[in-house]
Amino acid sequence: MDGSEMHRVKSLPDYLLTRYKDWKETRFPENRNWFRHLATDGQHPKAMIIACCDSRVAVNSVFGQRMGELFVHRNIANLVPPYTPDGQHHGTAAAVEFAIRNLNVQHIIVMGHSNCGGVRGCIEMCTGNAPELEEQSSFIGRWLDTLRVGHDRVADIADLAVRQTALEKEGVQVSLENLLSYPFVAEAVDSNTITLHGLWTDIAEMDLETFDGTIRHFVRP
Repeated sequence: MDGSEMHRVKSLPDYLLTRYKDWKETRFPENRNWFRHLATDGQHPKAMIIACCDSRVAVNSVFGQRMGELFVHRNIANLVPPYTPDGQHHGTAAAVEFAIRNLNVQHIIVMGHSNCGGVRGCIEMCTGNAPELEEQSSFIGRWLDTLRVGHDRVADIADLAVRQTALEKEGVQVSLENLLSYPFVAEAVDSNTITLHGLWTDIAEMDLETFDGTIRHFVRP
């Protein structure tokens, strides 16, 4: 699309503008100094969160963080693809590299969640119930290919709801495994510069489970 097509881009919906104006008038003033600090001093987050782009996953709210305290990257099903230095565009890999090399984060956390639509799509794709995701033109299908190895581990679970939850947690493990395939991540972990963590949260109750790498299992903190 060249510049002549930009007339197809519209202004913000009224409801978003209304909410922005309300926020600017009521909540921004009490945080004005903090925002000015961020603007002049830059960002110095201690942790990177790789979360799902699902609008129900309230990353900052869960950890009670202020703006600028978490470096958040979101994508479908909170996936980290394996290290593939093929010269193509890799948004998640670029975010991880930036977090380590430029922001010097101390922790990288992969955060999965219940009722994940991306995970459900992977199950449907792997069981032949979503042919549209199998098409080469499907960006979602190609992205969810990353999770196929996780589905293979839980494919024998007959109850679909149980398999869904199991695959949500397997997805976190797959992403952690893939993170370690990146040389700059493995080097940072081996030198104790960063630590890797896995989380799964239940959206309805907002309970957290953390991944214990020594037993390869999720536990309540």
